Amino acid sequence: MAEQSTPSDVSQQLDRINTTQPHTARIWNYWLGGKDNYPVDQAAGDQIRQLHPGIGDYAQADRLFLGRAVRYLVADCGIRQFLDIGTGLPTADNTHEVAQRLAPESRIVYVDNDPLVLAHARALLTSTPEGKTDYLDEDLRNVDVILEHAAKTLDFSEPVALILLGVVIFLEDDAEARGIVGRLMDALPSGSHLVLSHTIKDPAMPDVDAAVAFWNEHGTPKLTQRTPGEVTRFFEGLELLDPGVVSCNRWRPETGATGTPDEVAMFGGVARKP
Repeated sequence: MAEQSTPSDVSQQLDRINTTQPHTARIWNYWLGGKDNYPVDQAAGDQIRQLHPGIGDYAQADRLFLGRAVRYLVADCGIRQFLDIGTGLPTADNTHEVAQRLAPESRIVYVDNDPLVLAHARALLTSTPEGKTDYLDEDLRNVDVILEHAAKTLDFSEPVALILLGVVIFLEDDAEARGIVGRLMDALPSGSHLVLSHTIKDPAMPDVDAAVAFWNEHGTPKLTQRTPGEVTRFFEGLELLDPGVVSCNRWRPETGATGTPDEVAMFGGVARKP
């Protein structure tokens, strides 16, 4: 079952929302065709798309990558527990929906520190009777708090899939970012998996740099680009699954998939903890 928030909880979360400055989660929602965004987000999203016309495809590519990765982990690896940090605003085919469609007993803990995300997540993200979905309003940096809370829903003696889609981009320091991912994976048993995606810096896509620079000047929170090699370092010590760290559209694409480009500057990978 899913935990429900009280009206006062939601009211307090909504009071924290800044509607005068564009925010990444809301722009992502706008690019995905959602309604949980404001005119300031739409304006920024349109300006970013003018600088880099294909950037809206990142959101779709990342979302489809999530679905394929979760389906693989459930169907092929027997994973029944997911710790999804940097959840983003609820849309279609959220982690719990994909997992519980295949395995109704799946348990999912979502973590995000955006008030709009949590206000909607508590109201919209439900669970099958056999499984459970939980939510935590917390920053990625607070690893101990996240693990302590997640342990109330997840059994850390059994494999867990850690999902970090488009979230470590908000950590500027490389050592801090890799350290946080490492600490989270260290807490999980053998057979656990890491699913991670990240906006990349690539000389072949110079307009991405302009879009990121625009965002960092006008939006919040700030973004940090990394090269594909730097993204791959997040998987050190793990067994990186084929095809490795690639454009999200190229990670095990499903037969007949259409409507997305072959290459986007959002790269992702999946790895198993030995």
